[in-house]
Amino acid sequence: QGQLVESGGGLGQAGGSLRLSCATSGRSFRTLTMAWFRQAPGQEREFVAAAAWRDNVTYYADSVKGRFTVSRDNAKNTAYLQMNSLKPEDAAVYYCAAGTSFTAVPVRISRSYAYWGEGTQVTVSL
Repeated sequence: QGQLVESGGGLGQAGGSLRLSCATSGRSFRTLTMAWFRQAPGQEREFVAAAAWRDNVTYYADSVKGRFTVSRDNAKNTAYLQMNSLKPEDAAVYYCAAGTSFTAVPVRISRSYAYWGEGTQVTVSL
């Protein structure tokens, strides 16, 4: 698997939207679960959402359920995170990750992922 490159971060307004993208260069994208994690200053990295490679299942953290949508385009080797109804507490560095786990428990654990992007900053203004 090649690099993961995030884009689309920046400044969003509370109540507004941002869309993150994660482009990969590997040839095994179809058999990788793509996930998003985030880390705010002074806090642990936390799971946000994942699009499993199997059965088109998606998983979300409770804090973003109903506001964020994770998706993937296997033809473009790209995963997305559509973030709507942004809140100030959504501000963090967002990381894209890729791994082979696809069930509910392991996809939420950072050590399940072998590949990581460098992160993209999301800031939310009031």
